[in-house]
Amino acid sequence: MKRVVTLTVNNNSGVLNRITGLISKRQFNIESITVGPTENPGISKMTLIVPIDDPAKMEQLSKQLQKQIDVLKVTDITDKAVTRELALIKVSCPPSARSEVYSIIEPFRATVIDIGKNIITVQVTGEPSKVEAFIELLKPYGIKDISRTGSTAFVREQQKQETPQLSILQL
Repeated sequence: MKRVVTLTVNNNSGVLNRITGLISKRQFNIESITVGPTENPGISKMTLIVPIDDPAKMEQLSKQLQKQIDVLKVTDITDKAVTRELALIKVSCPPSARSEVYSIIEPFRATVIDIGKNIITVQVTGEPSKVEAFIELLKPYGIKDISRTGSTAFVREQQKQETPQLSILQL
């Protein structure tokens, strides 16, 4: 199972190295990692995608991460995550194939960000599965290059159900 783990950390030199070192020492692979500043200067947020099936191993990893210097908070948001990824894709696209490629781009809400004589560069954002599906559809045309950001995530907000209030004053 792919786990989505967020870490809130102090933005200091060596933090990323200590986090990735701890994870690799424990024989876990990092499939995706993104790091960026938060609204608070000096604080960064990391989003890690790690394949861990055993809940006990995930709990152990969380505890070990929490003990690290400069780690302020560790949260496994796997079951309640909203994830997004950005990919830039260069595709072979001679003028004769442009209408076909554009017919693939449109339903994915992707954007053409550069056009050359025989190559176009497309930007797509969304859940990692959407990005993968988009790439698979473009492969027959000849993908020349791909650059992906990795996944970033937030906790999905829960919508409270309004419970009807009964009143003795209602008729």
